[in-house]
Amino acid sequence: MKLILLGPPGAGKGTQAKMLTERFGIPQIATGDILRGAVQAGTALGLQAKSFMDAGALVPDEVVIGIVRERLQQQDCVAGFILDGFPRTVAQADALQVSLESLGRRLDRVISLTVDADELVERLTGRRTCRSCGRGYHVTFDPPRSAQQCDACGGDLYQRDDDREETIRKRLTVYDQQTSPLIAYYRAAGSLTELDGMQPIPVVQEQVLVALQAG
Repeated sequence: MKLILLGPPGAGKGTQAKMLTERFGIPQIATGDILRGAVQAGTALGLQAKSFMDAGALVPDEVVIGIVRERLQQQDCVAGFILDGFPRTVAQADALQVSLESLGRRLDRVISLTVDADELVERLTGRRTCRSCGRGYHVTFDPPRSAQQCDACGGDLYQRDDDREETIRKRLTVYDQQTSPLIAYYRAAGSLTELDGMQPIPVVQEQVLVALQAG
């Protein structure tokens, strides 16, 4: 099962990826995680990525694609993988296709989760994180027993800067400009399934499984 999950921040990609990982035993591959992993491992591409990250610059496509390619060749990806957060642009999608072909592999399905912007803002601005243990909460969907205190360790809860409304709306604008063209790209390729991400999580999960079975 070789899958891409598309959707703006807060659409629920991570929730669906976790379900699929548990069900099919395949890894969720998030771009940020593998970039950090390559940097920590000190690989040649990781060191290249680090030089850009340390300078506060975007890591070039060719470096990101190289790191993704290395990750897809690891043993736990033999049975499949879930790409979460990659590709972000049509150029990256083209490069991914070339890499997969060179590895003798192909995508099975691309699933795009759609959620209204106002709903995404509500989801993301409601997130709170513990300063001590890092546990996450949501003021509406998963509130702590005390508004300012972590249930697990008693640490202070705070709202991350990237969970503030102004930042979120900027992130959504970037997504619309850069990543939403991928929807047309994969629709033209015949591999896209679009799902309403505003439905209850179990409903979306069931629809994802149906889409995968349909191939």
